[in-house]
Amino acid sequence: MNDTPTDARELALAVFAANGRLVSAGNTLVEHLGLTSAWWQVLAALRYSPVPLTVASIARAMGLTRQAVQRIVDLLAQQGLVMFQPNPQHLRAKLVLLTEAGIDAVAGAEQAVAPIDRAIVDRIGPDRIREAIVTLQAMVAIISERLDDRSTFPSLWKGPSS
Repeated sequence: MNDTPTDARELALAVFAANGRLVSAGNTLVEHLGLTSAWWQVLAALRYSPVPLTVASIARAMGLTRQAVQRIVDLLAQQGLVMFQPNPQHLRAKLVLLTEAGIDAVAGAEQAVAPIDRAIVDRIGPDRIREAIVTLQAMVAIISERLDDRSTFPSLWKGPSS
């Protein structure tokens, strides 16, 4: 009997559980900074991107909807954590940039979670963590490839153009 589908399902369930704990722990750990896990995710995506990002590119990178990221970015802008800059590649899709306050917020969040990060590295080990990163990146790529091929899941694509 081939356990591969079961293994893939268990991996997905473990990712769901880890995500839930990360979001919950993140909310607790960054609350004193006036952040939520969602805000921190967007700020971190901006902080670690080698290039300025649009709302749509943040959403794609994080696996969220553009509308959800737009709401977060608008709130972050109201708080002075991000600002918008014209995008020479696209007139309507502005670039989202961190402000100094946004950079400070990311640094504060990272400082707040540093003890948990250290415990994870100490217990799991850097080699296994790097292996997990590669595995999760491959998982995301496979899911993206399959979902981008409308013939793979035809029932998901019953729009007016189908």
